[in-house]
Amino acid sequence: MIRRSSRRRAATRPHGVAPTRFDWRDVAAEALAGVVQRPMRSVLTMLGTVLGVGSFVAVLGLTSTAAGQIGDSFSLLQDTTVTVDDAGAAARGSDTFREPAMDFPAGADERLDRLNGVVDGGVWWNVPLRNPTVSARPDAGAGPAGADDSARSGLRVLAASPGALRAMQPTLSAGTLFNEFHQRHKERVCLLGVTAARLLGITRVDNQPAVFVDGAAYTVLGVVSDTQRLPQSLLAVIIPAGTALDAYGAPVDDPAQALIRTRTGAAPLVARQAPLALRPDHPGLLHAVPPIDPHKIRDQVDTDMSGLFLVLAGICLVVGAVGIANTTLVAVLERTGEIGLRRALGARRRHITAQFLTESTALGALGGLVGTAIGVAVVVGTALARDWTAVLEPYTVLPAPFIGVVIGLLAGLHPAVRAARIEPLEALRR
Repeated sequence: MIRRSSRRRAATRPHGVAPTRFDWRDVAAEALAGVVQRPMRSVLTMLGTVLGVGSFVAVLGLTSTAAGQIGDSFSLLQDTTVTVDDAGAAARGSDTFREPAMDFPAGADERLDRLNGVVDGGVWWNVPLRNPTVSARPDAGAGPAGADDSARSGLRVLAASPGALRAMQPTLSAGTLFNEFHQRHKERVCLLGVTAARLLGITRVDNQPAVFVDGAAYTVLGVVSDTQRLPQSLLAVIIPAGTALDAYGAPVDDPAQALIRTRTGAAPLVARQAPLALRPDHPGLLHAVPPIDPHKIRDQVDTDMSGLFLVLAGICLVVGAVGIANTTLVAVLERTGEIGLRRALGARRRHITAQFLTESTALGALGGLVGTAIGVAVVVGTALARDWTAVLEPYTVLPAPFIGVVIGLLAGLHPAVRAARIEPLEALRR
């Protein structure tokens, strides 16, 4: 609506003609009329902003939510794991003529269990066998090279005490774990990692199958399908530590390690006490490695994922801006006659610019609000479906509607300037 100034101001102007004015109420009324008069076009125009802002909120919200779950799971695992290295054996490693020795005591499992905060703990190492022949057949190594692929599969042989085995938190697909009885009596039994069992062709243990390590038979008690710690055990044959010491001696190339599973929050204390509990006579022979700071890990994961998906969200916003600009430009072309009539009635170029900028900004603001609501609903719905905790950062949700406003303003800038440059006479001729 174009209005004239008061008579008193008009009297001061030449020829008594007062300048036109276009206050904010007129701008808002014209923008609302332009949006309401073409509801379907307005909805389609907002669709780009809705998708862009909705994607922005949903992607960053889902990223934060997923990173939170990854961080929580990873932090819980790392925060309850302590390893103790055989520092004495590593120091002796430069001595070519040294005798194989292990600085962990025979009753390491019992000593670790007595520590407050320890759930399970024990010792494990790589059995000192170079290129061992592992097969499900006793005569696998007797034939020509390559005759039995399972005997050339590069399987490892690990020794583990029952405490270390429990600290690994293995999941069995068949059978059972070996225990202190097998350890104490040096029984020839073993566990197979799922990959090792597949290579050896063993899928069940109820018929008491055996595997042969350099011709020595070991009865398979179970198959480990997954493990929380020591994932290398899935491609290995695991035998009791007592059996390994009796048959193959102490570790040579790779020193033994103690694996300890602790209660939440107890790992730093256990790391300080474990060397003294294991070797009160010489705790310096053992070196405990406490868990790293879980907050740094979670923050790094969150930063990496957010940086990647923020680029994708930005692309969505650009697509939305292009959609608004294109639709607004088409509206300017279709309303050329209206623009010419307004100019003929006294509207100035800045009035036309303000009108179309207000319309595009209003559409962007509405699209930003709707997109924010949809993005929040997607994050919350996904978290409920996956039984996660939804994480919505304020710096993501609160500015999202204003992002829609900025998109609408920038997208309508070129069409508004083009509309303002239309000459009244030329527009009225069309």
